[in-house]
Amino acid sequence: MKKPLALAGLICLTTACGGPAATTKAPDPAKLTLVERTAKATGPLERAVWLLDEEPGTLDLDADGGTPNRTIMSNVCERLMQTQPDMTVKPWLAEKAEQPDPKTMVLTLRQDATFHDGSPVTADDVVWSLERHAGKGMDESDEFEDVESVRKSGEHEVTIAFKRPNALFEQAIAGGAGIVLNRKVVEKLGKEYGTPGHEDACSGPYRLKEWKSGSTLTIERYDQYWNKSVKPLTKSITFQWAEETALVNGLVTGAAQGAYLSDTGPAVALQANPAVSVAYGATTRVYVLLPTSRGVMKDARIRRALSLAVDRAGIAKSAFSGLARPWKIPVGAGAWSYEKQAFQAAYDQLQGSPESPAVEEAKKLVQEAGSPKEAIVVATDGSQARTVIANAVVDAAKKIGLTAEIKTVPSSEFGSFYTDESLRAQVDLVPDDWYITKSDPIGFYDNGLTGSANNWVGFSSPGYDKLVASALETTDAAARAKDVIELQRRFTADMVWISLVEVPNALVLGGKVTGPPASQVHMGYPWAADLGAKG
Repeated sequence: MKKPLALAGLICLTTACGGPAATTKAPDPAKLTLVERTAKATGPLERAVWLLDEEPGTLDLDADGGTPNRTIMSNVCERLMQTQPDMTVKPWLAEKAEQPDPKTMVLTLRQDATFHDGSPVTADDVVWSLERHAGKGMDESDEFEDVESVRKSGEHEVTIAFKRPNALFEQAIAGGAGIVLNRKVVEKLGKEYGTPGHEDACSGPYRLKEWKSGSTLTIERYDQYWNKSVKPLTKSITFQWAEETALVNGLVTGAAQGAYLSDTGPAVALQANPAVSVAYGATTRVYVLLPTSRGVMKDARIRRALSLAVDRAGIAKSAFSGLARPWKIPVGAGAWSYEKQAFQAAYDQLQGSPESPAVEEAKKLVQEAGSPKEAIVVATDGSQARTVIANAVVDAAKKIGLTAEIKTVPSSEFGSFYTDESLRAQVDLVPDDWYITKSDPIGFYDNGLTGSANNWVGFSSPGYDKLVASALETTDAAARAKDVIELQRRFTADMVWISLVEVPNALVLGGKVTGPPASQVHMGYPWAADLGAKG
């Protein structure tokens, strides 16, 4: 059953929701129906073509957990727990996850799961996989910072000991940290694992069939799949990579059957076309401004002033074709997998991030800060979203008695802001999008910890740090929500990051197919198993 996310009053605007095709005008995101799933598929498909933004560099998610890689391998590899389309988590390869005490987790494994070579998924494979994920330089290694040890404690049992309680680990093993690999296959392939021309090492409803480097990648239904309750209707799915124009053309002509979109422009362009349907789902993705400690942004009053003065409604309209909504916090509502009413109520009460500029209030803060004359340098890579945001910052600064200028950085270097302090020293604000793969906001707020790699402005609060530790150790959901809500208040009060707009997950399907989830879960849930023909 489809359930719209419990946010604003929502109405259905797309064919994916069962209504008429929308007009070319972007729907109002505040009135947008966010659906967990598209309509259930009932008919078989021999083959589907699915479009990605780019070709993956590897299918070894320990080496690179990028979005295209995850979107493919979520159908091939399985996890100990599994995130559902409503963003909740349930047991999967682990039949049970129990905590006899706050520093111990005992996983009872299913006894019927098998890998694609027919061998059983064993406790030894689980221990080896978790230790691999935890290895230095591995993509998921940060999830294991609180793990003391992982050991086989029974024929079908694995026990994880923690240095300190970790309320998020169950969600971590529903993500990349919980993927179980066939040790025998990975060790046999060595450095070749995850590269074109080689088998996968997984247990999911699809297996890797063929990867033609530079062209296509195909997965096929694994008919000996262990979980007989999962019955994929589509025999094979071929992934191709396309830029925006080719993506739109492929979907409209029927050359492709679907795509999860990272940009909103194609969704607006396609939603009026009767040949396709567009569905929007819950997300944790938010566009933000990350301040650095280079200049005037060190002053929290200037950060708050800029937040009050920036035109979020204008950014949503100009940068995202109207398919974004002004947003007060740095993580999307898709993270609210528990205590939703409490999170919503706390969100509604937050001040300091208005949809439309509060110029006079902002001016007072600038005056309190001594009306600094140093120019604020805001970065862009020339892309539409970042450029619109940069221009909005320049405009906002001017209106409140500050000056700002834009520095353009090559797209190939933009990601280096996260690793290169000398590059950050050249700018005051970096506009970027940010999402978490966990459906719990505490998965974000550690970015405000003293010394965090993403805390560029140097925010430091012993009370905040203590509260993060408390939330991470609190397994009671209601109690943890109280801690997270207080962290949210403190983070936004100091504008450690300046939140701008939330962008929904967007799924486009050809007119003859349906079934996959619309939420951000497609990077960890086997969405292809739900894909099929309309009845």
